[in-house]
Amino acid sequence: MATIDSTLTDIMKLDFNSREMLLEILQKRQIEARRDEIAKNAKKDLKAYHAGNYTSLSAEELFRHLDSL
Repeated sequence: MATIDSTLTDIMKLDFNSREMLLEILQKRQIEARRDEIAKNAKKDLKAYHAGNYTSLSAEELFRHLDSL
């Protein structure tokens, strides 16, 4: 199993342009993973909303609730 340290050592053996490309790929994959996570949470919350698990609040009630967190 590769460790972070051994992986970083291997990455540093790459030329500068390859490392730049790797950084860009990793950033894009992280962004896509975050989007997938947001979409998954949104689907779950929408399902809960349609099931009636959420109640509506006035803006004032919402702010009071947020202040209490």
